[in-house]
Amino acid sequence: MMTEAGFGADIGMEKFFNIKCRASGLRPHVVVLVATVRALKMHGGAPAEYIDENLKLVEDGCSNLKKQIQIAHLFGVPVVVALNVFKTDTEAEVDLVCRIAKDCGAQDAVACHHWAQGGRGSVELAKAVKNAAQQPSHFQFLYDLQMPIVEKIRTIAQKVYGAEDIELSPEAEAKIAYFNEQGFGTLPICTSICNLFLVTSHVPVPVGRAHL
Repeated sequence: MMTEAGFGADIGMEKFFNIKCRASGLRPHVVVLVATVRALKMHGGAPAEYIDENLKLVEDGCSNLKKQIQIAHLFGVPVVVALNVFKTDTEAEVDLVCRIAKDCGAQDAVACHHWAQGGRGSVELAKAVKNAAQQPSHFQFLYDLQMPIVEKIRTIAQKVYGAEDIELSPEAEAKIAYFNEQGFGTLPICTSICNLFLVTSHVPVPVGRAHL
């Protein structure tokens, strides 16, 4: 079984692991982290239309890739980086991304050529994912449901988003107190950018905003 939990390890994957896996009993064996040279250049400071070879921009942008790998490792799941290769990417750029990904802890990093070659361009990725999935799984949740709501929020903000701490408005504190009174204190937390929600029967209930 494969699940697409997009928008990064911070927004998509964290919810899939902490919320859906709790409710469904699913236990992931591998994270496939998709990246492109062009996107990494943008993270490194390049404009969106920039396509010239620039190893410095790629290297700087890989700080984002490193963070995504680190987030996956918080859950004890191995990472395979799938680098989607396009005609504007150079061999040096592709090699650099794959090397950095492995140096940052990815079990493997594979150049994928399905954009130009179709299915046969992803055979090596399939092999890498199969190999990673056959390794022992050490999956774990980021927080215990018995933790106070505020501590669950703080855990996500600090470990996933890199916040020093959180600050709750009086309105948010009142809502948390209300949820605790209603017996919702052991529900998982759903973060939407900086908006914080409790998950109640698949319906997100707003709590407040964290100042990160």
